[in-house]
Amino acid sequence: MNRNRTDRAKLRSHFGGPVSPEHAIGLGASAIVLLLAFFGRLAWSDAVLGVLAVIAITLVATRLVVRPAAENEDANDKPGIAPPVAHFADTLTQPCLVINDRAVLIYHNPAAAQQFPRARAGDPLAFTLRDPDLVEAIDRALLTGAAQHVEVHLTVPNDTWYRAAVVPYRTEGDDGEDYVTITLFDFTEQKRTDRMRADFVANASHELRTPLTSLMGFIDTLQGSAAKDEAARARFLGIMRNQAERMSGLIDDLLSLSRIELRQHVKPTTEVNLNLLLREVAEGLEPRLEDAGIKLSLDIPDEPITVIGDRQELFEVLENLADNAIKYGGDGGRIDIGLTPGASRTGAHHAIAVTDYGPGIAQEHVPRLTERFYRVDAESSRKKKGTGLGLAIVKHIVSRHHGEMTIRSTVGEGTRVEILLPR
Repeated sequence: MNRNRTDRAKLRSHFGGPVSPEHAIGLGASAIVLLLAFFGRLAWSDAVLGVLAVIAITLVATRLVVRPAAENEDANDKPGIAPPVAHFADTLTQPCLVINDRAVLIYHNPAAAQQFPRARAGDPLAFTLRDPDLVEAIDRALLTGAAQHVEVHLTVPNDTWYRAAVVPYRTEGDDGEDYVTITLFDFTEQKRTDRMRADFVANASHELRTPLTSLMGFIDTLQGSAAKDEAARARFLGIMRNQAERMSGLIDDLLSLSRIELRQHVKPTTEVNLNLLLREVAEGLEPRLEDAGIKLSLDIPDEPITVIGDRQELFEVLENLADNAIKYGGDGGRIDIGLTPGASRTGAHHAIAVTDYGPGIAQEHVPRLTERFYRVDAESSRKKKGTGLGLAIVKHIVSRHHGEMTIRSTVGEGTRVEILLPR
């Protein structure tokens, strides 16, 4: 395609610009044939045939001359750099940019064009990549002639991290010029994973440290001033038990989350009866519901509804959702749990919905509820022995089952969490 465009450009330059030698010969021969016909030395029919023959010969000669020139131009259509460098850059799946010794962009491969659509040859590199560490690496590469490696962090339009290989080279010849190739390797996903891991460790450490500090404080008190105070000892032991239970719950959730992540890509294979599972969860909640004065409404169809899944994990999903409804929506005095067969438009899913009629959640918090350790009200959640991991566990289990989860909440009206499981 590029060669054809070059050929057409070459032909236009020949016909529209100065006359080339092959064209001059063709025009001259045509003129002689027409003059012979005009003076009666040649029949007009023969003259027409002669002119056509001259035109054909001229076009063939033009083609023979233009083709090598076009091929030569095509081999050098990457301005300012050696063709092998440009052709090699085009084969890379990573963005690759070539700049001169003045940090002006000379060439960028298709991957770079896709990643940086505003990049233009002839513009300073700073128009495309603005990073002080990269500038220093380019200067060192030109000064020392050695390859440099640097981490590049771009914040526009989104946070993106690259590992940049900055390699200098010089074109051949006494008047060779200096160039630098910059190849970018995207490791944004790895960076985000590392950050998530660090945040997770920090949050988990904080959640464990708080009850541990409380326990240590009460132990010191019981060993000291309250050693013989029976009333204080009984009260402190009750608080210590609550803190220990909180730590135990957090550790259980962490282990559960770790176990689920290890099996995230393993598809469940057993058949689970959702009717029986929901009844089992409801029966397990009866003591808590009675203590809290909450009424549970269970809506289950008569016909058995089954899915392919992990029974223990699905039990954990329902238990977590019901536990959240009791903790944070129990003020409404009522909880609804329903199972609807063929709930999606295509009828390809069964829906399980847990609805409470408590204070509800402000809309800005809803998208973040499944984040690890995210709490709308941290202090209230800790008092209710919440770990901040329940919905994160639910999200991972639903994802493993190729299902969907939606959370809808209205302040003052309550919260509804719906799980869609494939049939």
